[in-house]
Amino acid sequence: MPNFREIVTKAVIGKGKKTFSSSYEATVENVPTTILGCWVINHNFNGVRSGDSITINGSYDVNIWYAYDNDTKTDVYKGVNQYQEVVNVRRREDADSGNEEIIVRSLKQPSCTKIEIENSKIKYNIDKELGIELVGDTKVKIAIDENEDPWDEIEEQVKDEDISNIDNEVNEEYINTEDTIN
Repeated sequence: MPNFREIVTKAVIGKGKKTFSSSYEATVENVPTTILGCWVINHNFNGVRSGDSITINGSYDVNIWYAYDNDTKTDVYKGVNQYQEVVNVRRREDADSGNEEIIVRSLKQPSCTKIEIENSKIKYNIDKELGIELVGDTKVKIAIDENEDPWDEIEEQVKDEDISNIDNEVNEEYINTEDTIN
């Protein structure tokens, strides 16, 4: 009958993902006529515990290339969008909630999903998907078998040809009776 032992270890004790969608508005110097492209770069973020939830603070740069003056000239709008998202991650019941590490991952980088010109302003939507993991102390039960497995005997693996070569190389007259010391 096996005995059981408990091992305390760090493990993922809570995990979840969520998609976020945000709308923004950019005012530019020139009245835009056509949107030529939108890039979202330099996404930075971190998560901190606040009460029973996780607050994710982050930012990313947005570059919007647009045409103006009846599509004869172009310019690039550069802006920084900061965000704060609050999420609740369900924690496993058997986990210790005293000392948790929060790991946030970008599962889908922020990208522009819709952009349009409205009243001489640029309106755009950014979608992103974040994954949150809580890492903390938990216990794992394992069965202990106290009967030690028998040791296997390790045998030399010598080939017949090796033995034949050794026999041929042995000089039986190695010790000469004249060379012995009295």
